Amino acid sequence: MQITPFIQYTAAVLFALAVLHTFCTKYFQHLAHTDSKHAGLWHLLGEVEVVFGFWSCILLLFITFSSSSKQAIAYLEDQNFTEALFVFVILTIAATSPILSFVSSLVNRITSILPVPAMLGRYFLCLSFIPILGSFITEPAAMTLSALLLRDLYFSKAVSNRFKYLTLAVLLVNISIGGVLTPYAAPPVLMVAEKWGWDLHFMSTVFGWKAAIAVFINASLVSLFFRKELAQLTANSTEQKVETKKMPAFLIIIHLLFLFGTVWFSHHPVAFIGLFLFFLGFTHAYPEHQEKLMLKEGLLVGFFLGGLVVLGSLQQWWLQPLISQMSSGTLFFGAIGLTALTDNAALTYLGSLVDGISDTAKYALVAGAVTGGGLTVIANAPNPAGFSILKECFDEQSISPLNVFLAALVPTAIAAACFGLL
Repeated sequence: MQITPFIQYTAAVLFALAVLHTFCTKYFQHLAHTDSKHAGLWHLLGEVEVVFGFWSCILLLFITFSSSSKQAIAYLEDQNFTEALFVFVILTIAATSPILSFVSSLVNRITSILPVPAMLGRYFLCLSFIPILGSFITEPAAMTLSALLLRDLYFSKAVSNRFKYLTLAVLLVNISIGGVLTPYAAPPVLMVAEKWGWDLHFMSTVFGWKAAIAVFINASLVSLFFRKELAQLTANSTEQKVETKKMPAFLIIIHLLFLFGTVWFSHHPVAFIGLFLFFLGFTHAYPEHQEKLMLKEGLLVGFFLGGLVVLGSLQQWWLQPLISQMSSGTLFFGAIGLTALTDNAALTYLGSLVDGISDTAKYALVAGAVTGGGLTVIANAPNPAGFSILKECFDEQSISPLNVFLAALVPTAIAAACFGLL
């Protein structure tokens, strides 16, 4: 499809409105609780996962009326929705009871050898160990597991809003930087690794150890900051574990195989969607060991990312020249800021299209993109999954994007210092 300047400019305006909309979702949710006449509409507009899908639909309607429906369909068919499909599938599989039981058991075992109270130890591991694990099971899977554990162990308890927002902010930042130990787990790295020849050794020695230090510092500081609030939780809560019944070992192993198989075929939707359909059938074979699958949450997250692809693909005309004109130093901080306004994978992809980009600029672009991945819900592909899982624990079942942004400034600054100074 031929994209006219008029369509590009319109897409830029709609993209800006969508970004603004993400910061207004808390207000729409408040309207849903105060205006009963239009509560359904306000609730729909207050769902952060709906935002980019909503505005992308407006864009497609605009293309239809300004050109033709064939042009709108042709544009859709030109887009790559593999990432959106993958996040939907991996979220659904990772959120099943056998996977959660295995990870919670692993966390409990590690907690038992830490010289700290159990509640504090589990909290620290949810924000450090699992984000680093994301380098091997992918960031969306790590986000799903961390968010579920935090929800069941902490967010569902009597904790303050400050605890919730700071914890969520550290989780978003640590997931974004925790996936850079390998070249396939973090979406912004995945976009450039093959083209630039970044293999496992390169990622672990150039990015990985710096990311691990930043993750450890962020998790340690927030754990120390909330140690008194964690200590005030009841003794029953302190000893509580996520799993409530014994999970058969063979069931855990089979679920892990489905998880790893999905990761292995993450670039091939025909393969991982087929595997997922087989997985859905398998879950019905042992219903007594399954909770309700998170299909709705996964579909909403997929819808969000799909909408981001539709709108974000038309931002290349202004983003790519902006990236190409920045020096390496400016590019690092510019990438952090731009990531808050667009998906960091799209940002690094556009950077990879710049001819003659230096090795220093490559590092600055990717380091900045992953550093800023926790500032907003759109900054990193796994972020909508965390929002979807945890929002029910916030007031009016809505998370304030502004509060998340403010809470993420400190952990983002720590990550920037590790990538920029070490």
